[in-house]
Amino acid sequence: MTDKTEIGYPLVLTANEISELLQISKPTAYEIMNRSDFPLIKFGRTKRVMRQDFLLWLEHKKNKEKAQN
Repeated sequence: MTDKTEIGYPLVLTANEISELLQISKPTAYEIMNRSDFPLIKFGRTKRVMRQDFLLWLEHKKNKEKAQN
């Protein structure tokens, strides 16, 4: 993977891009995308997420983890 910031990613992210950002496997990225709290956009069988929605979701997850500890 090349060194990218989230700004270097497209406006709409795929599972592959999420796996790169989080440094996880692509199947794990799909598991995350299937969560009920994930801001998923579906086009038929295609799954995507808006970059900004993903970053907000991730920030929310981080804050929730901090509050639980």
